[in-house]
Amino acid sequence: MPLLNKVTIPHAVIVIEDERGVSLIRAWREHLGLTQDEVARRMGVTRQAYLQMESLAGRPRVATLKKIAVAMGVAWEQLRA
Repeated sequence: MPLLNKVTIPHAVIVIEDERGVSLIRAWREHLGLTQDEVARRMGVTRQAYLQMESLAGRPRVATLKKIAVAMGVAWEQLRA
């Protein structure tokens, strides 16, 4: 039987997402203690562009999720819900 790669998300991230009603990307950012400016700078985009990515209405493509993940130091699969 093949082993499945399980994506785990810390309970604290889920709590932030649920209690504050924010996106999973924002919950991760807050959990990691990063600002929007820090993540945007690491990605090489403007804060406004990043803000759209982490909004509840945002639907970043996989390529974008991978860039966000690198900027945050997490696996991109952990940013998908």
